[in-house]
Amino acid sequence: MARSVRIVSINVNGIRAAVRKGMTEWLEASGADIVALQEVRATADQLAEALPGWEIVNDEALQKGRAGVAIISRLPGVDTRTHLGPEPLDASGRWIETDFDIDGETVTIVSAYVHSGEVDTPKQDAKWLFLDAMEQRLQTLKAERELALVTGDLNVGHRELDIKNWRGNRKNAGFLPRERAYFDRFFGPAGERVEGVDGSVGTGLGWIDVGRRQMGEVEGPYTFWSMRGKAFDTDSGWRIDYHVATPALAERVTAYRVDRAPSYDTRWSDHAPVIVDYALGR
Repeated sequence: MARSVRIVSINVNGIRAAVRKGMTEWLEASGADIVALQEVRATADQLAEALPGWEIVNDEALQKGRAGVAIISRLPGVDTRTHLGPEPLDASGRWIETDFDIDGETVTIVSAYVHSGEVDTPKQDAKWLFLDAMEQRLQTLKAERELALVTGDLNVGHRELDIKNWRGNRKNAGFLPRERAYFDRFFGPAGERVEGVDGSVGTGLGWIDVGRRQMGEVEGPYTFWSMRGKAFDTDSGWRIDYHVATPALAERVTAYRVDRAPSYDTRWSDHAPVIVDYALGR
């Protein structure tokens, strides 16, 4: 029989700082079975020290103290890969995928950390390269796995509902029409012609935005708020942390929520955990 498996995605904004601020207590109370982490900014040894008792796989960034992704779990993974595209993408600490055998069903979980980007700079060029490689991997991953999930800080607000101040951010990285067009294709009907918000034309990949499907046509719920100013207090946020599921896995969702901290001073990251329960296993 299927059982409930709780999968969480969270940009920790530095795992060691997050632990100091209270992440461990939150994690133990969360009931999480699998947690995808982004912006870990730590070595494997530092992760193991920060998160004792968890099975851990990780991919470190080339630059010390930057990026880094990991998947921690209460059950061991079967296989782990970090290959996404040509170097230096493979070793940039931004993509890790692990296969889990959950009561006879294979489920692939990805933790992804897309570049934040900056218009007309090398940072944005790196983001375009990553999104290109991600689009190709999503196509092949969906063909390889019936049950697959890409989670993480994808650093793009897909629609106007996903950013409080969308009008003021139309020319900024994170809400550029060209960036959003990738997501039009990610979530477009599989194999069908999709016209992006930037006017481009491509082919839909048929993945499901679990958060939008579950919450409907509402603002947010946001997953990131700047540490500066009153963004958190006024809920001037961005929904840039996703669960992106294959159609078969999206049908297994039983609950979805963004665990927004009760107050600014209780936050242990500038992002909130995205928590989804799935019915998995035969």
